[in-house]
Amino acid sequence: MIARILATLALPLSLASGAAAQAPAPPQPSAPAELPFIGTVSAADPRAQQAGMAMLRQGGSATDAAIATMLALTVVEPQSSGIGGGFYVRGSADGGIETIDGRETAPAAATPEWFLAEDGSVPPFMESVLSGLSVGVPGNIALAAQAHGRYGRLPWAALFEPAIELAREGFAINLRLASYLEDLPERAGAVPAAQALFYDGAGQPRRAGQVVRNEALAQTLELVAQRGAAAFYTGTLAQEIAQTVAAETPHDGAMTAADIAAYRAADREGVCGSYRGYRVCGMGPPSSGGIAVLQILGQLERFDLAALGAFNPQTWHLFVESQRLAYADRELYIADSDFAPVPVAGLIDPAYIARRSELISIETSLATVEPGRPAGADLALADGDEPEERGTSHIAVVDTAGTMISYTSTIEGVFGSGLMAGGFYLNNELTDFSRSPTVDGLPVANRVEPGKRPRSSMAPTVVWDPQGRPVLVIGAAGGPTIPVQTARGIIGVVDFGLSAKQALGLPFIMGFGDTVMVEEGTWLETAIPALEALGHSGVVAREAALKGGAIKREGTIWEAARDPRIDLGVTVP
Repeated sequence: MIARILATLALPLSLASGAAAQAPAPPQPSAPAELPFIGTVSAADPRAQQAGMAMLRQGGSATDAAIATMLALTVVEPQSSGIGGGFYVRGSADGGIETIDGRETAPAAATPEWFLAEDGSVPPFMESVLSGLSVGVPGNIALAAQAHGRYGRLPWAALFEPAIELAREGFAINLRLASYLEDLPERAGAVPAAQALFYDGAGQPRRAGQVVRNEALAQTLELVAQRGAAAFYTGTLAQEIAQTVAAETPHDGAMTAADIAAYRAADREGVCGSYRGYRVCGMGPPSSGGIAVLQILGQLERFDLAALGAFNPQTWHLFVESQRLAYADRELYIADSDFAPVPVAGLIDPAYIARRSELISIETSLATVEPGRPAGADLALADGDEPEERGTSHIAVVDTAGTMISYTSTIEGVFGSGLMAGGFYLNNELTDFSRSPTVDGLPVANRVEPGKRPRSSMAPTVVWDPQGRPVLVIGAAGGPTIPVQTARGIIGVVDFGLSAKQALGLPFIMGFGDTVMVEEGTWLETAIPALEALGHSGVVAREAALKGGAIKREGTIWEAARDPRIDLGVTVP
């Protein structure tokens, strides 16, 4: 009987037999009323994304939502983000741009020889990381307070509520966190407080699905929620941070409570340029990301990428060549502009970018790539070294006013320094400085200096369309890959008309010195012979561990997306 009823329901009405065929059609329910747009959020973890959405539902601004998301990421992504440092880019519907630098700073007693051993040699990298030498004064709370003071609508304490609940009531470990707890116990469980949170009595890592309750972090967040940012930078919490760092610093000059109290987030001038009529704005120094993105895009503008197509090896050959030129400039010139004369105007000057673009050939790869000579450049500098920054997360928000927030937050490496205070991991951001202060007798712009902020690859970016309307918020995690991920996403949207998720999901390709890495398992892997024919001699296929986020406007609809690799479990921390 049931089978006959289901079969009848599956038929068109005109073919159904009996009285049902001649009965009048039942009244159709009215379409549900369209819900008003409240804004949207992109984040690498859906629980943090929901924290931001909760602020928007309460009538909060894009800034409120971004801060709440950052705080929730501190809880659920302890390996990646939180109370470290960050860059905040705000683009308004009328084209206004504002950027705040919450990058960590070196202690006042730090010197260019900060990382050197007694004999003047540079020690193994992880020896520097897993010590107090690597910890900079955290800037995210000061950044958040400064942004909220200008653009917050909700009470400061309200922004902390989702994160406090996640920390106190508990959150389930996801597969990404579980894998890093298993792979990096020497860093994730370096101190007893971290061991107690993330490992059992036998020293085994807690598994995916197990619930972690972090009461110490809940109390830290409550303290700052109730008493403001000053409670982080002064008092018992600041003393705990300073004492933790000093105890693990092997020489004089360790961070002090006075260093923490002296921290200030800094207003910076954003960097802006044009790409095919779209206005693109990002973060200036000490970030290299904004300048690199503008250079990559600007050098490609004379090539018709749309006509070449997204599945053409020549398209991505051109992309790699532009990266190589941009990164040669980046490694030589970019540092904290409070300490080094960074030629920002010269680096993003359209005429300079056009001259650099003339070096690119669609037919063959450059044999060697050298930095350019932009106006205002200090030629008495040497290239420095820089590690791969992986403990990072990106947040994108749009609110009902069309305000775009692009906010990248980091603790530098996976689980930062491995040290912990107040329930959160302390960053290892100072290893983003060049550990060698000089090369061949020339100073390195990104050397350690007291109170200085290390260079970063982070590239939070906002974009307006040719009519001046907000259209795209984008950024990424992944160290030196960040500007490449960001530029690739913008090309996907502008040149290929892709959705936010499609643009983030484009196959990855990047030049690393003499090597070109293509994403294994994608069509680019099959294009290796074509890339080699264009002069790329060291092409290798590898897994692409990416972590981008974006929000794109299509008509009146805003689409929030994160890199599809995140949901597949293939991602940076």
